[in-house]
Amino acid sequence: MAIRKIVTKEDPILRAKCRTVEKFDEKLWQLLDDMSETLYKAQGVGLAAPQVGIRKRIAVIDPGDGLIEFINPEIIKKSGKQRDIEGCLSCPDQWGYVVRPNKCTVRAQDRNGEFFELRLQELACRAACHEIDHLDGKLFLDLVEEFVELAEEA
Repeated sequence: MAIRKIVTKEDPILRAKCRTVEKFDEKLWQLLDDMSETLYKAQGVGLAAPQVGIRKRIAVIDPGDGLIEFINPEIIKKSGKQRDIEGCLSCPDQWGYVVRPNKCTVRAQDRNGEFFELRLQELACRAACHEIDHLDGKLFLDLVEEFVELAEEA
């Protein structure tokens, strides 16, 4: 495994729509392992492939209950609302209130190409929505209702 460099908001790859993953092989598994190691090293909640310079529909999240890997994810159902402060590993030192669904169902593939559906809520739902936005070329900055200073949250 290796720590990957996280690109910042100025990099145009973060505004590009990512390509569907079609090959489920050792190269993909290595990328997933590298992404999880990079996520934990950066102390984040989620990381999408474009954040490490790869234009593919891959994301990993760990909202506190263990790592979840999503390949070719899509949100197929959402309900409720939550408004909370978000940040992003690609937007260091920027924080703001974002409204997201409180619950969602994500359909995705695992590292072997098997389809699964996962019902998520609260932070897990927020993280999945945030990372799937990355795969569509959107940043949380596009959704911020109100920016906050980090010192206010300390």
